[in-house]
Amino acid sequence: MTRLTRHSDLKHRMVTRFQRYVANPVTRRLPLQTLLETTGRVSGLPRRTPVGGRRTGESFWIVSEFGTRSQYVRNILADPAVRVRIGGRWHHGTAHLLPEDDAAARLRRLPRFNSAAVRVFGTDLLTVRVDLAD
Repeated sequence: MTRLTRHSDLKHRMVTRFQRYVANPVTRRLPLQTLLETTGRVSGLPRRTPVGGRRTGESFWIVSEFGTRSQYVRNILADPAVRVRIGGRWHHGTAHLLPEDDAAARLRRLPRFNSAAVRVFGTDLLTVRVDLAD
């Protein structure tokens, strides 16, 4: 294992723990926080993750900071049917992983605060597009 890989793994573990136990429980409670709801691939239960993204027409765009290592991305791989809460309103949709998309360029078109955090903490950026059904 290279030094860069060890650093990336450590960064992933630290950020994930902070998000899971501190940031996400707080931000999930904010009424206007955008949430992505997936179905747990093992439990089958709804899993809500605070995300920073942007709706463009009938699509909602986000960038995963850890690519397929993100739990919500793993859930999408198992079941792409999702819901997104935007501005306090829930929308059903189908998520698509877009590894061919330039995730760094995509971040420049998404909300600045979240995009900055994804750039700083991310190790394997992956674009996710949700095609909204309603």
